[in-house]
Amino acid sequence: MSARGYVGVVGPSGEPAAEVLAAAEEVGRLLAGAEVVVVTGGGTGVMEAASRGATSAGGTALGLLPGSDRREGNTHLTVAVATGLGEMRNALLVRAVDAVISVGGSWGTLSEVALACRTGVPAYALLGWELPAEGGPVVVADAAEAVARVLDVR
Repeated sequence: MSARGYVGVVGPSGEPAAEVLAAAEEVGRLLAGAEVVVVTGGGTGVMEAASRGATSAGGTALGLLPGSDRREGNTHLTVAVATGLGEMRNALLVRAVDAVISVGGSWGTLSEVALACRTGVPAYALLGWELPAEGGPVVVADAAEAVARVLDVR
């Protein structure tokens, strides 16, 4: 498969609501179906769900891990990159992708969305905060709309 771009899927780790996890998995699956590489922080929660969606559809899930051990990534990653950067890996993720889709919300997610907006990376928010600001993320209704908009701007 020849990749048609890289899209970051960001959101809370741990155990977010089932609705958030299902949406993240669908985003990953839809992106993979469009031959887009799914880039996450490689951890649990939304990151794992998006990775699972991507790989279940035959796509690539790349995880940029905060620590120094590739084995700390979730089991659905195709490629795990141990950055050793801690939370600074959020900036690496945003700068490495063509667009960002946030699913749900946490402080780490907010930092990624803010950096994307600040640096001109298109950002789409699904089931998260609504930040009505000039140049802020576009709020979308569902996974299909998020992926359709990402594919439209690349």
